Amino acid sequence: MATSLGANTYNRQNWEDSDFPILCQTCLGENPYIRMTKEKYGKECKICARPFTVFRWCPGVRMRFKKTEVCQTCSKMKNVCQTCLLDLEYGLPIQVRDTGLSIKDDVPKSDVNKEYYTQNMEREIANSDGTRPVGALGKAPGASDMLLKLARTTPYYKRNRPHICSFWVKGECRRGEECPYRHEKPTDPDDPLADQNIKDRYYGINDPVAGKLLKRASTMPRLDPPEDKTITTLYIGGLGDTITDSELRNHFYQFGEIRTITVVQRQQCAFIQFATRQAAEMAAEKSFNKLIIHGRRLNVKWGRSQAARGREREKDGVTESGMRLEPVPGLPGALPPPPVSDDDTPANYFNLGPNSAPAVINLGIPPPPGVAMPPPPGFGPPMYHSMDGIVPPMPPPMGMRPPGQVHYPSQDPQRMGAHAGRHGGS
Repeated sequence: MATSLGANTYNRQNWEDSDFPILCQTCLGENPYIRMTKEKYGKECKICARPFTVFRWCPGVRMRFKKTEVCQTCSKMKNVCQTCLLDLEYGLPIQVRDTGLSIKDDVPKSDVNKEYYTQNMEREIANSDGTRPVGALGKAPGASDMLLKLARTTPYYKRNRPHICSFWVKGECRRGEECPYRHEKPTDPDDPLADQNIKDRYYGINDPVAGKLLKRASTMPRLDPPEDKTITTLYIGGLGDTITDSELRNHFYQFGEIRTITVVQRQQCAFIQFATRQAAEMAAEKSFNKLIIHGRRLNVKWGRSQAARGREREKDGVTESGMRLEPVPGLPGALPPPPVSDDDTPANYFNLGPNSAPAVINLGIPPPPGVAMPPPPGFGPPMYHSMDGIVPPMPPPMGMRPPGQVHYPSQDPQRMGAHAGRHGGS
């Protein structure tokens, strides 16, 4: 220890004596009945180097014994557990908590400045009611969304396991099942989590656990508002069959005036339109990945404008919720488009010669008296216009013609039927 238990009462007046430690639920263990040993002024605090009362206990069966590492004054200044030095409210490292709350609490590290700072904090702690943190943490705003997503909601008792047996790693442990240490393969020594320092954890600098959590927070999905300021509609997916519009209204009315709520029961989704953009942004921020009704976590997204919705429908194989569908095997491919013909060329339905003129028959007007009814096209003798006295040969019958492409009226590019295959396969 830095100071002896002599008769110097001036040095001993700042020593700490307490009846019960400040611990988190994980360090206490799952057993509500534990036995603790108390040693008055047993060790010096690893932060302020002042003697304090040390508590030692076993948090459960097959767990290692734990003890307090820092004094209660240092614990109250940062609102952390005396053993694991994690935040008592969120269960996160101090560096992650200060980053989420946007606070910067610089604790002095030199001996003289640290002692002066500690005395001022003890005076502030004595004047407070003990229900709220002190210092910069007590002046911080409300909870952050990042902290609520990263916070651990249940105790993590796996952290109380014994350390790895070094003799077992070397192959020399002879205790077997009676060994109080773990017989497991150690982690990679190059892993940054294998090198942790209690002072770095307390001061919130170079903490590898905090760096891992902050990296995870940076990759978490977030809902950015669209650039179109006219969009004030939110899409709520995953409603199920039990959630009604009144329950949605009871949750979203707190963010602002609601213009309409449209529930599409077939798609199990709803569209909530707010009167202002500010209310829609607040509702999206407070409800994204946090909206739970009747035990169902609902999916909150921004609605799309009409132009974006039209472009979305043009995408092949993409649903309204943005999920891409796999193609169904065994389906035939797209039909080939009809032959492209020049618009100036008249339609040749019956494979007539290029120099033949089609017979124009007006069936609505009867022929004059004494004139026989002309035969239908294709049944009478063909009519040819002579060119330079040369009569073209008669075309062979349909059965004796060489195989070629036969044109039908539905294949005419000028008709509606010809474009059906083109639009259907696109």
